[in-house]
Amino acid sequence: MIRPTVRAFLSRWAEVGAALLALALGLWTASLGGLVLIPFGLALAAAAGGWALLALRRARFRGDPGAPGLVELDEARLRYLHPKLGGEIALHDLAELRLVSLRGRQVWHLQDLSGRALLIPLDAAGAADLFDAFAALPGLSSHDLVAALAGSAAPTGSTLPAVSLRQVTVWRRSGSGLRRV
Repeated sequence: MIRPTVRAFLSRWAEVGAALLALALGLWTASLGGLVLIPFGLALAAAAGGWALLALRRARFRGDPGAPGLVELDEARLRYLHPKLGGEIALHDLAELRLVSLRGRQVWHLQDLSGRALLIPLDAAGAADLFDAFAALPGLSSHDLVAALAGSAAPTGSTLPAVSLRQVTVWRRSGSGLRRV
């Protein structure tokens, strides 16, 4: 009954809407007054405000799955299931995270401490789960992830077979490349 475009829009922004409703509930509770309701309402509004900020960043990170493959995140192991380009990297072995724009398509370039690389398209199914996984890396914030996406929009309109490569290093582990064997 609901159009697919409307359903996709609602699913993308549902968490933001829920957080804003919780924020409104907290402000309404604080407006009732009283020794208990004012602090409770303000605490609820503050928590909901933080939740709304993270939900907004997640919604901007999320896109429609259009690339082949599936991203899985299980026990801090990141898997990209694809017949030719698939692979697996443990998050604690991750040495570098780059955002690469290649011929109009953006991909995450993950490199582990041994030098192996894994390419994951931004629009692969399940790629939205990478937001929380990457935000947990030491020294990388959710704001940095969103800024990297905003600052490196893929070029459009080019159908030439020439390679147009643009890379942005989003995160690098301090001391990466130095691993005892």
